[in-house]
Amino acid sequence: MHIEKRTGINIPSIIYGTSFLGNLYRELTYKEKMAIMQEWFRVSEGPVMIDTAGKYGAGLALEVIGQGLKEMNVQPGQITISNKLGWYRVPLKNEEPTFEPGIWANLKYDAIQKISYDGILECWQQGCELLGEKYKPELVSVHDPDEYLTAASDDHERKGRFNDILGAYKALFELKATGEVKSVGIGAKDWRIIKELYEHIRFDWVMLANTFTIYNHPLEVLKFMERLHTDGVYIINSAIFNAGFLTGGKYFDYRIPDRNNSKDQQLFEWRKKFFEVCNQFNVSPGDACLKFALAPPQVSAVSLNPSKPERISLNKKVLDKNIPEAFWEVLTEKGIIKTPFPLLHQSL
Repeated sequence: MHIEKRTGINIPSIIYGTSFLGNLYRELTYKEKMAIMQEWFRVSEGPVMIDTAGKYGAGLALEVIGQGLKEMNVQPGQITISNKLGWYRVPLKNEEPTFEPGIWANLKYDAIQKISYDGILECWQQGCELLGEKYKPELVSVHDPDEYLTAASDDHERKGRFNDILGAYKALFELKATGEVKSVGIGAKDWRIIKELYEHIRFDWVMLANTFTIYNHPLEVLKFMERLHTDGVYIINSAIFNAGFLTGGKYFDYRIPDRNNSKDQQLFEWRKKFFEVCNQFNVSPGDACLKFALAPPQVSAVSLNPSKPERISLNKKVLDKNIPEAFWEVLTEKGIIKTPFPLLHQSL
């Protein structure tokens, strides 16, 4: 299913994230990265859409994408690229990058944050250069505006940083006005920052990360999604596995939980109960996460970031798979789904 709203772009139900192409957590071989990209096109019924960023491997993901698309002889009309801007590649002066130590493997560059009117245009230009002149992003946004604001030491500095973000978006909407890009949006892990910025900026699309998952699904988020949907804003649900923890991975929201920590113990207990119900109904945890993330009628797409080609085709098949109503009822009864969602059950 492809849906067109204020983006002016035909967007599929599944958008592919690309952080693994930038060596997130571990370094994939170039052959492995090519296999992932080839699978995008093998399983897609129409144009492929990907979500990338200069932050992913300090520009490495952008380089790999540009090189891979060229080798596969992909034409611009066959792919839509969304680039999150705000991180700029610089020389690596230490053994590890400074921007997110311990997260990225074997990088040859570092990255610095540039969020301002001029800075975001520098990031835009560098991103285009790394992708190559044949492949230009059609969707753009400011990357991690919530983290940028959180880093402020006091209210005065936060106000200045907030104005930096407004300046960056002024530049991006000017790119749209001149036809350089087709759509301007926002992605953030803290949905409250998106809501705050939405009072000043009417985005074409919104990407919610770690915000509406089968583990975390506050009712106030659903209400905000309803407002966006009413305004015609396209909603993309991202990081729906909470960085992989919900399907058995060791990372939860980009950190490794500690079993000896009382708060983290609750995470492991939740996952244990979730897996027990999945086993009872013979439902894959990943399938349950994906169906739940797409269930709200306000959500039109999910952004998935598989590191293995075979997972791409499996995710595609889940869209047409039916999961028994009793499965969702048991999850709700056991408190795994914390809030009853009448609207969800119409779609699950």
